[in-house]
Amino acid sequence: MAKSSGEVGKFDYDLIVIGSGPSGQKAAIQAAKLRKRVAIVEKTQELGGVCTNTGTIPSKSFREAVLYLTGFRERSIYGSAYRVKSRITMDDLTYRISNIVSHENQVIEDQLARNRIEIIQGSASFIGPNKITVEGNGYLGVKTAKHFVVAVGTKPHHPPAFEVDGEKILDSDDVLTLKELPRNLTVVGGGIIGLEYASWFAVLGVKVTLIEARKTLLSFIDREIVEALKYQLRSLGMTLRIGEEVSRVTRRADGQVETFLDSGKKIVSEAVLISAGRQGAVDSLNLDVVGVIPDKYGRIEVNEHFQTSVPSIYAVGDVVGFPALASTGMQQGRLAASHAFGIADQSGKIPLPYGVWTIPEMSLVGETEGSLTEKAVPYETGIARYKEIARGLLIGDDNGMLKILFHRETRQLLGIHALGEGAIEILHLGQAVLHLGGGLEYLTDGVFNYPTLTECYKVAALDGLNKIRE
Repeated sequence: MAKSSGEVGKFDYDLIVIGSGPSGQKAAIQAAKLRKRVAIVEKTQELGGVCTNTGTIPSKSFREAVLYLTGFRERSIYGSAYRVKSRITMDDLTYRISNIVSHENQVIEDQLARNRIEIIQGSASFIGPNKITVEGNGYLGVKTAKHFVVAVGTKPHHPPAFEVDGEKILDSDDVLTLKELPRNLTVVGGGIIGLEYASWFAVLGVKVTLIEARKTLLSFIDREIVEALKYQLRSLGMTLRIGEEVSRVTRRADGQVETFLDSGKKIVSEAVLISAGRQGAVDSLNLDVVGVIPDKYGRIEVNEHFQTSVPSIYAVGDVVGFPALASTGMQQGRLAASHAFGIADQSGKIPLPYGVWTIPEMSLVGETEGSLTEKAVPYETGIARYKEIARGLLIGDDNGMLKILFHRETRQLLGIHALGEGAIEILHLGQAVLHLGGGLEYLTDGVFNYPTLTECYKVAALDGLNKIRE
């Protein structure tokens, strides 16, 4: 392989990416497209990181199996007793995961190979701002690069008081290894991952208790959407303990698990999922040697270009913290690689979408009512409910909704929030209108295919227009 132009003889590579998850892949490919010599260091046998192997892809495969096998999407049409299969097992729910993961691994490997990106298997450790050691499979070597991108992702955080055993007291990496569906499940932590798994198990008929120490769930999401979600979760039989602290979790001799709350409550369940956040997988990187100091959660501080305090070292993806989504991590990887090689990239100005794969799913882009109120921006809302939309009735979702926020005077779109089937998909039309400075006129004058969920935008815009005409 021909070396790239620049300091050819000084470094082994123009860029070394540590970690092969979504953010690392895109950083590497972006640099390769710029004709740079690129390598990825990956410590595991499989490419794709947590996203492909234990996180996003396996969990969303599980979610799809839950929706299909329980017949949840059709219950409002055929009745609450409707199911595709009467007795659902964990084997049923995880049956497709290995095939999907294997396929994704092959796709990633092919993409990297086509872009002539070298894969180095082993664990990386910094010994200088442009130098690492790589150790694995009996190999120990030194590699140098003009730039590094740290994309090592995260691992589940285990609070000291909770003894995660992988059998009855689980973290989010363990939960899909359950041998049998528990009759009841306690979920400690109401963040994105905790809420997602809690809703999936509730749809399966598992009696779920969700405990969240904070006074509110998902503070970055519109309150009306969160309240609607809570209503639907309770309708599934879930118990929500909001603003409650867990003091300890103990496994009994009979296999049951006791969860003790500071308020004096005790919850007994067959299994407990500890979803107390995630921390950066930076332990073996020796970042302190080069002066990059992660915080107590292993997160790395970066600037707007995803550059650390050491100019030659960038960090992207979950290891830099919120929003810690695969989609945003991919964009961060591209932006970091572009900046490293002097390429201006304006795509960072496009508002980022967020998706939460609960059942029902939630999505948002732009401002919330809370943020607009804090900024003293005069706004109004427009709402469309799936039960008013033909497509909503056809797919059996009469609880979904789309909510738009717009400026009362300019009528410019400021934020979009959705809950229900397809919410994460339909958000992107609103994202485009928001970025391009569009407003109610586009949505009210536009013609949308019928019957589709996208029609919600027109209904919501007309609803909002009626409010400011009153």
